[in-house]
Amino acid sequence: MRKRIITTGLSAVLIGSLLLTACTSKQSGASSPSASGSSETGSAAENNSSAGAEDGDPFGKYDPSVKMTFARTVDNDLYDNILPKTPGETIDSNRWLDLYSKDLGIDISYAWTVRGGLTDDAYTQKLNVTIASGDLPDVLIVNRTQLKQLAESDMITDMTEYYDKYASELTKEVYNSEGPGILESATFDGRLMAVPYADASVESTQYLWLRKDWLDKLNLEPPKTMQDLLGIAKAFTTLDPDGNGKDDTYAMAITKNMYSGAMGTEGFFAGYHSYPNMWVTTDEGTLAWGSVLPETKEALRALADMYAAGEIDPEFGIKDGAKVAELIAAGKIGIDFGEQWNPMYPLISNYQNDPKADWVGYPIVSSDNTLPKVPQKFRTQWYYVVRKDYANPEAVVKLINLHLEKNWGENNEFDHYYMPVENEGKGVWKFSPVTPAPTNKNLEAFNEIQKARKLGDMSILVGESAVIQKNLEAYEAGDTTQWGWEKIYGKDGVFNALNGYIENGQVMREEFVGAPTPTMVDKQSSLKTMELEMFIRIIMGDVPVDEFDKFVENWNALGGAQMTKEVNEWYQSIKK
Repeated sequence: MRKRIITTGLSAVLIGSLLLTACTSKQSGASSPSASGSSETGSAAENNSSAGAEDGDPFGKYDPSVKMTFARTVDNDLYDNILPKTPGETIDSNRWLDLYSKDLGIDISYAWTVRGGLTDDAYTQKLNVTIASGDLPDVLIVNRTQLKQLAESDMITDMTEYYDKYASELTKEVYNSEGPGILESATFDGRLMAVPYADASVESTQYLWLRKDWLDKLNLEPPKTMQDLLGIAKAFTTLDPDGNGKDDTYAMAITKNMYSGAMGTEGFFAGYHSYPNMWVTTDEGTLAWGSVLPETKEALRALADMYAAGEIDPEFGIKDGAKVAELIAAGKIGIDFGEQWNPMYPLISNYQNDPKADWVGYPIVSSDNTLPKVPQKFRTQWYYVVRKDYANPEAVVKLINLHLEKNWGENNEFDHYYMPVENEGKGVWKFSPVTPAPTNKNLEAFNEIQKARKLGDMSILVGESAVIQKNLEAYEAGDTTQWGWEKIYGKDGVFNALNGYIENGQVMREEFVGAPTPTMVDKQSSLKTMELEMFIRIIMGDVPVDEFDKFVENWNALGGAQMTKEVNEWYQSIKK
């Protein structure tokens, strides 16, 4: 039995995955589709029928080899073949496909690819057309709604026995690291209908990113309360923190999407004990949509006051993340609520334009004497499904086993198969069609580095933490492109705040992890659109804050009440 790498022992329920893994789910790029490879779905079962491997061996090699077709997105690094130090490697020919063929006897090709990320329209549209046609590649990556559709249409393989029999020790550890939720989200009537892409809920943790150089210039201390933060916001707007003699700065970055890993509002809402855009537990022990609870109204009131005072860009309601990032790059913003990776984007663009720009990550703060809970949304939203009648469905489990083993196993080759140092921080893991990662990677790496600092011995670092430490040393030696790593993993990096959240019992996990309910499928998208439109109108003063009460009534009447009923029926069912 292969063993996993020894870790710090911190609770995996409370700690998260590597930064670059979080970035996988937010890949960006153009949305023009491109063809790559050819579909072999019609002959796959026939081709695989004679293949064999030791029954139940997580790493058993097929002999003869088996063929497997995927559909996938391709981000710009791979599409344009601009990864440094990977000459000759392409999406169709690379170290990962070679490894899967050599070690497992699985030959992978692509039925189709599209440029961009999983959430981009290009992938969604191509995927929907593929599902509607019924002509599926052997493996697809689908969202929760599509998974439900495919399961109910009997188009995919029940993976229960294959996961139970073939998942390695490390794979099972990863998939159980947040309790039963990750696997539960892919389970229908007690049957596991897909292998989830185990995204880390902890990666949704919010921090308060502030320009400390502006604080220092204005003789301000980091905030301890929301009242302190509101005072800072006023100063950043009115006291000319950039020193150009013009009234051209705003306090806080907000995009029209509002709920975002960068330039969002969820950390601000949490300061008022409001947790929109997720299911939370009420005092009565039931689940409720956080956006419609009374505390949300008070947070909206505070945002409306900031907007009226000119502390928020008056055009935020029509600006996406790229547009707001331009303001940050230009040095016009000093407050950003977002996740741990924000120094990589968008904050580094400000630093590159102005080396004096010193963004520092702080814990979020509260409007009263009670520490805020820090929301961690359930992040597993994508799933590897295997088309029905594919001859070797266990093969996808073996791919996942090997991907985890090569990157985080006891004898891992992280600096070759995940993030080679010479690759300027760009991950070759993107070449793999399956990219799961342990949900406890980030904080463990940070704490391992902190331990090495205290001991004064960096030689004890191996694997991921050793690669990150080399990036930190490169920054110290003058490589400013590594600035983001310092802000996240440096001695005063933002993961100190995450350790504090855990020690103080502030972490609040989203409770609903089940498959989409019927009303969610039919109504949730329109309800979310209605929610964002109303919240933006309230903040911008188009309607009074009391219009929130009318919104809650409409939300319930248009499907929210029924959706809440279904969510609580599920919640009660898992407690039995």
